[in-house]
Amino acid sequence: MSTVINTMEPVIKVEPVIIVNPGATKWDIRQKVWDYIEDNNLANFPRPVHNRIPNFKGAFTACTKVSELQVFTQATEVKVDPDKPLEGARLAVLQAQKTLLVPTPRLRTGLFNKITPPQGATKEQLRICSSSQGVRDFSVPFDLDEKVKVDLVVVGSVAVSEKGLRIGKGEGFADLEYAMMASMGAVNESTVVVTIVHDCQVVDIPDEIMESHDLTVDYILTPTRVIKTDCQVPKPQGIFWNKLNSEKLEKIPILKKLLALEEQAGKDVTLGVAPTAAESGMQTGQPKRQTRRRPRQNIQQDDKGESKQENIESEKRVRQRPARVRKDSRGDGGGGYERGKGKRGENLKEKNPEEGGGEVPSQRKLPLSVTTVYLGGIPAGLRVSELKAALREREAAPLRLTWQGAQHRAFLDYSDPQAAEQALEALQDLSLNGHSLQAELAKSQRGGKRSGQSNRRPRPSTPPKSNPATADESDTNENAEQ
Repeated sequence: MSTVINTMEPVIKVEPVIIVNPGATKWDIRQKVWDYIEDNNLANFPRPVHNRIPNFKGAFTACTKVSELQVFTQATEVKVDPDKPLEGARLAVLQAQKTLLVPTPRLRTGLFNKITPPQGATKEQLRICSSSQGVRDFSVPFDLDEKVKVDLVVVGSVAVSEKGLRIGKGEGFADLEYAMMASMGAVNESTVVVTIVHDCQVVDIPDEIMESHDLTVDYILTPTRVIKTDCQVPKPQGIFWNKLNSEKLEKIPILKKLLALEEQAGKDVTLGVAPTAAESGMQTGQPKRQTRRRPRQNIQQDDKGESKQENIESEKRVRQRPARVRKDSRGDGGGGYERGKGKRGENLKEKNPEEGGGEVPSQRKLPLSVTTVYLGGIPAGLRVSELKAALREREAAPLRLTWQGAQHRAFLDYSDPQAAEQALEALQDLSLNGHSLQAELAKSQRGGKRSGQSNRRPRPSTPPKSNPATADESDTNENAEQ
């Protein structure tokens, strides 16, 4: 493929594989895309893809096409979202020795982080820098006062149309980030926006469901195509303050600074009113969340150490709960920039992640059978809260964490073997305080139990009264595999 797209060639219309019904809402479209990807096994870890920017198979191939765009060749500073499927795009920016800007997670501490690889970094080091670990370990925050001109923006999407209309996962961060960049003069009408998706995510999106704050795209990259949208819908050129509320400003401190600056400039910064949880759910039309439909086998071990497999629907529903609660609890509710918690979030007891977690409800019982991962090489002085934060960051939060820091190890319980395998994949390159941690299945899961020791680890007879990970931080008397 040539580096410059010839726009004189006739455009070949490719019919979308996912049909959008008349009157569909954004959430209808999201659900259809998520279900299709799961039903056809088109995604890599993390799974399921519901409520995520899908890490689709072929993402790296699609990402390499960003360097074939003429606008990429001319760009100096490139902003790429931190989503997993965009890892290849971040690598392409670093390999081209351009400035890579990545938004800070959930905009808690600012707007941008600049990724700064080590001097003379190898390709493998650049690959690490482009991963979520690199965003944490090799980034320098960009202050709001620093002048920056972003030439190219790369965002993830759940669905996108050939006309350039885009639907994200429903939290509105990509839209808000672009609006904030426009407000601080980092982007303008000439800034090019690219999204990278699977071919099935290119669908027909009705014009009428799009809103003024929604970000549109100029190019769509898929594993098989490069689509120039020639989008006629203008991008937001500032923050729509009436789509925000005081609660949102408390969660994103940088918005307070931007509001003060725009107020000094004489702009209208009147905030909207935060709706109730039930109202926000009605406004967004968010349906009951579904997860992937493929049946999974639960592997249990009897007292003789023999394995048996059976499908247990009730345990399947229990296993789905942690991800669902985690995602819902992160919705801030209210405003056009993101979805609310809806009725399903009203009774959830939320906890600030900085205060030690809260991914699973305290009332939920652990499954009868769990799969345990051994985590060794924990450096001296590491706090359990730091480990838990790293697990959350990598989407590997366990149902239960048994902390044995004095022995430089911890044990992580997951609902089933598949969840444990996904966690193992996410934790393979985990490094904390300069020490590489060792993650592997516990010996009890590999048939290596000690004499007289059951493969089942003791479980509490009653539900824990707090987050399981928190409750077990001081539990060092429980039998654990060496």
